Amino acid sequence: MSRQKNWEDVRDWLVKQIESGEMMVGSPLPIESELQKITGAGRHSLRRAIASLAEEGRLSVEQGRGTFVAAPPQIVYRIGRRTRFRETLLAQGIEPLREVISTEILPAPAHVAKMLGLAGGALVTRCVSRSYGNGVPVGIGIIWNCALRFPDMAERRRRGESVTDVYRSHGVADYQRRETMLSARKPEKWEARTLLQPTDSPVVEQEKIDVAPDGVPIGFSESIWAAGRVRFLIDTQENG
Repeated sequence: MSRQKNWEDVRDWLVKQIESGEMMVGSPLPIESELQKITGAGRHSLRRAIASLAEEGRLSVEQGRGTFVAAPPQIVYRIGRRTRFRETLLAQGIEPLREVISTEILPAPAHVAKMLGLAGGALVTRCVSRSYGNGVPVGIGIIWNCALRFPDMAERRRRGESVTDVYRSHGVADYQRRETMLSARKPEKWEARTLLQPTDSPVVEQEKIDVAPDGVPIGFSESIWAAGRVRFLIDTQENG
């Protein structure tokens, strides 16, 4: 194996450890001698790989403290009447991605029925997804919709269609956010695992209601955002 190839292999291995969550944001890298044992690489190759990732902003080398997995740049999530995740990230030059984790149809929990203006026990679709910005997990979304009004929501979300497209096909050409509530807390274990972050790193929980032009609620969302990766901008001009 060539010396050039060797350091690139070490770099690729470190990237996989970071992206898989084995090395979490804010955590220190093992000491140099330990990394050499793990990777089988020489000191020069190891240092070159670390220097390369530090230049990319994936690692932070702190004099006297060690090398740490760096936090990715924060995205700015604009909250207004027509907030759209994809458009918000694209406007910042960030590649958005939403990965659907699960979908199901079930009787509406009491708080969901209240938010959507439904009778108790009405059937709703629950869709859980994970959002990414430039390949980094930034949020978990749980959206609830009336299964009677949008009967194909679960199937179409599994196929990768957006909520906006499903709404449009059912005659909702536009929708607005009626209200948003934000609160901070520590993540549950499954949330931390899904966001690839330590359990002691805070999250921001967001609850919102989307309404059709006639004011009827069509979607209730509960989102969990990695607090260290997202900043929220309340767009007062758009909100009037």
